Amino acid sequence: MMRQRMKETAGSAVQATDFGKGSVARNIMNLAVPMMLAQLVNVLYNVVDRMYIGRIPGEGKLALTGLGLTFPILSIVTAFTNLFGQGGAPLFSIERGRKNEEEAGKIMGNSLTLLLISGAVLTLVCLVLKKPMLYLFGASDATFPYADTYLTIYLCGSIFVMVGLGMNGFINSQGFGKTGMLTVMIGAVINLVLDPVFIFVFHLGVKGAAIATVISQGVSALWVLWFLTGKKAGLKLRLSAMRLKWERVKNITVMGLSGFMMAITNSLVQIFCNSTLQRYGGDDYVGVMTILQSVRDVLMMPVNGLTNAAQPVMGFNYGARKYQRVCKGIRFSSAACVIYTVAAWGVIWLFPEFLIRIFNSDAQMLALGVPSMHVYFFGFFMMSLQFAGQSVFVGLGRPKQAVFFSLLRKVVIVVPLTLLLPMVGGLGTTGVFLAEPISNFAGGLACYLTMLWLVYRPLRKMQDEL
Repeated sequence: MMRQRMKETAGSAVQATDFGKGSVARNIMNLAVPMMLAQLVNVLYNVVDRMYIGRIPGEGKLALTGLGLTFPILSIVTAFTNLFGQGGAPLFSIERGRKNEEEAGKIMGNSLTLLLISGAVLTLVCLVLKKPMLYLFGASDATFPYADTYLTIYLCGSIFVMVGLGMNGFINSQGFGKTGMLTVMIGAVINLVLDPVFIFVFHLGVKGAAIATVISQGVSALWVLWFLTGKKAGLKLRLSAMRLKWERVKNITVMGLSGFMMAITNSLVQIFCNSTLQRYGGDDYVGVMTILQSVRDVLMMPVNGLTNAAQPVMGFNYGARKYQRVCKGIRFSSAACVIYTVAAWGVIWLFPEFLIRIFNSDAQMLALGVPSMHVYFFGFFMMSLQFAGQSVFVGLGRPKQAVFFSLLRKVVIVVPLTLLLPMVGGLGTTGVFLAEPISNFAGGLACYLTMLWLVYRPLRKMQDEL
């Protein structure tokens, strides 16, 4: 009897989770807690680099600004990771909900092939065009060497980034949230250890930070592939499933367009912000924006983790026609996102100097950074409505709406305001920082209200008809 129970327990450990059973909130949080931790730890890849680089004796401020100039290109790498990773994972969840495991496995295999191909092409193109791109993004002769050094090494490991982050979604989508968290934590711990060694002990500076990042991301990628091809995976990654099929590639790409556009438009906004700040304020203001974006990245990770965790749960139940459970998932994830971001806004408002000093304690950076932070993060909680609404669109296979609202907030609202507001009433650099909260209120509200009307309301009616 005891032996039989042990066998059953061992067998259940490798089964993918059935999100159609149990509490919806619990299912989401079982994935969300490790995913939030993983998302927070993932930010440490780059944030820790910024923390150490900002403290390099004699050159920390310029080095930090130079690193900030690489953000648009790093966002492009993230964009293609989202396109094929986040594009495949929701489809994978929906097919699992339909009990079509063969197609789910092929979606996973095709996603890996697309990540590998796009990663190789992206690396080559960015290495060739990096110099003109960096100057276009706001580099000066003083900051270019730092940006160039970091970016060259980082790009050589971009395939590791794409495979590690892109394929980790297929681990989380099977309910192995803790394993997905380990993917990120393993690399982040290695990065935390290697960063100070390479930067300060070996005196490699920015080059050392980049080397540490590439090594850590390489280990994460190997861990993901080891798990997905091993015995513990519910659905294994098979070589035969990697053969591309046009219809499948199209579906993955269409589904991933939302995450792709969010990252690409992020890159676009970073380019316009840095170049406009360079024109109106110089290198110091570009450095301030680097710090503000770093703080935002850290504070938004729990929201990313929660909304990403909600997607496979909602997608599975949608595929299983359990619409009431989908509605519960929407309500829970939305409320949790708003509550968290209101609390985060309070921390930003009360302790701006503390947050800035994490990256750089230069007196000029503090003087410029505190008022800029208050403006940039005003109404921070409205951004969570954008994330919550878009996660519903993606999770339920409605990429057109998700793409539209990505473009609306960043391209239609932020970019024009970034260019125009500095010329209004002598706002200057303040106008650049003011564009963000305006876009959060307008874009976040439009996205969420549309989701309620087009998705939530029909789902409740469909449930009543069952």
